[in-house]
Amino acid sequence: MNRLKMNRLNYFFTSTKGLILVAIVIVSVTAAIFGMLSGPMAEWGVRDVVVKWLRMDLKPTERAGRIIMLYHTIAMAVIAIEVYMITSIVPMKRHQQTNINTLVTFGYMITMVFGLGFAYWGHNKAFHGMFLVGLSLMFFAGVMLAIVLNPWSKEYRITDKAYAHTKKGIDLERMAFFTMVVMTLISAGFGAYTGSFWGSGQEAFLAEDIIREADKTVFEKSIIGHLHIMLALIAVAITLVIGRWFDFKGIYHKLAMWLMIPGSIVLGAGSLSVVWTDAAHIFVYVGAVLTMLAALFLVIFGWRKLIKDRLAEQNLKKAGFFKSVAALLHDPLKFGPLWQMVFMNFTVSGVGIFLAVKLDDIFRVWPLREERITLTGHWHILSALIATIIIMYYADISGLKGKTRQWFGWILIIGSDVAFASMTIFSMKRLMVVETAQQQLVDTTMILADFGLGIVLVMMFLFLLWRFFDLFKDNGLWRKETINQELDVKKTTGYIPAFSKEGDSMKGGEK
Repeated sequence: MNRLKMNRLNYFFTSTKGLILVAIVIVSVTAAIFGMLSGPMAEWGVRDVVVKWLRMDLKPTERAGRIIMLYHTIAMAVIAIEVYMITSIVPMKRHQQTNINTLVTFGYMITMVFGLGFAYWGHNKAFHGMFLVGLSLMFFAGVMLAIVLNPWSKEYRITDKAYAHTKKGIDLERMAFFTMVVMTLISAGFGAYTGSFWGSGQEAFLAEDIIREADKTVFEKSIIGHLHIMLALIAVAITLVIGRWFDFKGIYHKLAMWLMIPGSIVLGAGSLSVVWTDAAHIFVYVGAVLTMLAALFLVIFGWRKLIKDRLAEQNLKKAGFFKSVAALLHDPLKFGPLWQMVFMNFTVSGVGIFLAVKLDDIFRVWPLREERITLTGHWHILSALIATIIIMYYADISGLKGKTRQWFGWILIIGSDVAFASMTIFSMKRLMVVETAQQQLVDTTMILADFGLGIVLVMMFLFLLWRFFDLFKDNGLWRKETINQELDVKKTTGYIPAFSKEGDSMKGGEK
């Protein structure tokens, strides 16, 4: 029994799937608890019960600071999940993967425990110090990851013409991962520098609360640039992960990597340039277009691959339009991440660009509350879309199959998209109806949004419940995943199996 307990601990904290599962559970529990403090929950009286039961210390004047801490703790866990994915699918040595994953795990857990403790249960200065320790560990892990991802290393040169690389064999996909990590570290430095002045010229604020202030301080501009690029880089990271998951290659792969690398740099530099130039949006547009085109090439490749693979399973050499569509939609967990990237353009990217272009003509004419709703909805929808992609990726590598896979995938896609579309319409409602006639539209979009998010949360609860009960089985899925990882490590004598650039079918540290 003790051996089985140790095996479970090894699964949780050494295997990629176990580490991702723990982080997803922690994020889910955190979101569930602190979601009880939201506006609708306050109206129903739930917030007061939760605050009293958990003995939270909530001063109205400290609301902005609490929200900032909450966002940072959740963001660190999401970044940790993406790091686990990257270290499992990008070729690197075993001890490098272990060191990076260990630091990231300690980093996000310390950040979450002590950050939330400081924000919601009194202001113990030691807790804030530990919160900074957690963030520092995350940053140092990022530095280690950047060093490991060094694309100029001769050890990881490639020659396979199917994958994007330079004449000297430099892997451009590895370069894209490296660029994304470096830009993330630079942005984190912006945030850390500004944070070091809290209480000494800089106070806690929410970006949406100062959008119409004409004279913003350098610190305020730094935070605005920081929060914009961090979320965008998280999206870039998951795009690159999904590309490796689909074995992205060919002409589309080459085009995408040549776009993604400069796109990430321009997008990052443009977002941060808001500190010293009023033309920052121009740079952001250029970077966003380049990265969005790269994602588009991935979608085209991925959808063609899904159709081709499904038709091959059915022994069909030729198929009409309807059979091709049926083949594309056959597997929701593979179709879903790519679809969400497309759907993102209608609810996030397109809306954001339209808002920026028509800012003075339309949105600044609206009451401040309406513009604030649009902005907060913008990045909340983007973060939630990224979360659905992560969930679908994890559900696939967890071995979800059969009808359960179909139901889970389609409910997740349809439920989330109904919710996000409804919130987009709600935030832009002034474009569709006059203020005096908006109540029916507001009621409808709120009901649809609550319904969509509700069924997504129910499906997530059932999925995590399945994984929870599996842990009580001596020969459950967790055990098989642990054995598979141990076999992979033994076969590679200290190396993470490389996602082959020479025709091997193995995709990384775990099959």
